[in-house]
Amino acid sequence: MTRPIYLDYHATTPLDPRALDAMLPYFTERFGNPASRQHAYGWEAQKAVDTARAQVAGLIGAVPGEVVFTSGASESNNLAIKGVAQCLRDKGRHLITARTEHKSVLDTFRKLGTEGWDVTFLGVDREGFIDLDELRAAITDRTVLVSVMAANNEIGTVQPLAGIGAVARERGVLFHTDAAQAVGKVPIDVHAMNVDLLSLTGHKYYGPKGAGALFIRRRKPRIELACQIDGGGHENGFRSGTLNVPGIVGLGAAAEICRTGLDEERARLGALRDRLLDLLRAGIDNVQMNGPVGDRRLSHNLHVSFPGVDGERLLMALGDLAVSTGSACSSGSGAASHVLEAIGATSVPGASIRFGVGRMTTEQEIDAAAARVVKVVQSLGSAPVTA
Repeated sequence: MTRPIYLDYHATTPLDPRALDAMLPYFTERFGNPASRQHAYGWEAQKAVDTARAQVAGLIGAVPGEVVFTSGASESNNLAIKGVAQCLRDKGRHLITARTEHKSVLDTFRKLGTEGWDVTFLGVDREGFIDLDELRAAITDRTVLVSVMAANNEIGTVQPLAGIGAVARERGVLFHTDAAQAVGKVPIDVHAMNVDLLSLTGHKYYGPKGAGALFIRRRKPRIELACQIDGGGHENGFRSGTLNVPGIVGLGAAAEICRTGLDEERARLGALRDRLLDLLRAGIDNVQMNGPVGDRRLSHNLHVSFPGVDGERLLMALGDLAVSTGSACSSGSGAASHVLEAIGATSVPGASIRFGVGRMTTEQEIDAAAARVVKVVQSLGSAPVTA
């Protein structure tokens, strides 16, 4: 069978062959545990981990000692948010985030809300941006943390990290960002942007699944977190557990590949994304693009809605495309996308598709995908919407 055209690079990315090549020896002959400090097997593994730590740090403008390895962004988000909350509970019990965050952030804050924390969920405008003045006004003398994602996983909005960091620093609160969708896709400098904590994961930038990291600022200010996984004091006491050396090596190798080719890849993916949008608009009336335009959007992201088209039928008809689909009543779940609700894009019933182009996407695939979507949407346009 012919495999579907893959245009879901927000969900996950294929492992870059160069990262795989770097990983393979650490599954077999270089299998040592970095915590084994008494012999060459452990030293060899520790050297590989140190190299990867430097590679990840180089991608985000950090120093190697500020990178703590985790299993992925969800764990990093939990460690950052819960770790700060537990450490600073005596200073204040107020936290701030945005309504459009990933579930691993929203659910963590909601859990803290059941434990006595006061959480402010900031609204966003129609393009998905928070308002810096609203953020500033929301901060009180009880606020200890602001958490706003770097780039949205649905509509591609790239938040003004430097502006948010400036407000947080001005008011003396910590700033965490879930950068799972942004790292390797847009330039990030954690120190220039006054970011105190940053979450990332390898499988969003052509690294392996199950490997991620949390940037934890060490100077001005030095961040202290309550450990969430006890049992050995690994990773400077922030995250216990035997290190996933092959995964960490792949995480680092993928980071280095992204760092050296970021500008060129952004330009290529942006051109593919724009080509797809132009083709859809040429064949379909009333294509609604959700999110911002230009550099304020991830270059590989396109999120569009088709008013009057049933989302469930669209999903079933596009089996030859690997995309993320949804509607005002998000297909398959019966629940609306919280991001589309937050930007006011669910008032008119219809279907939506999130396209994510990537490193392996070709112009031929873009053309074929656009033609397929145009054909299906045209055929469904007159069908009743059941959302």
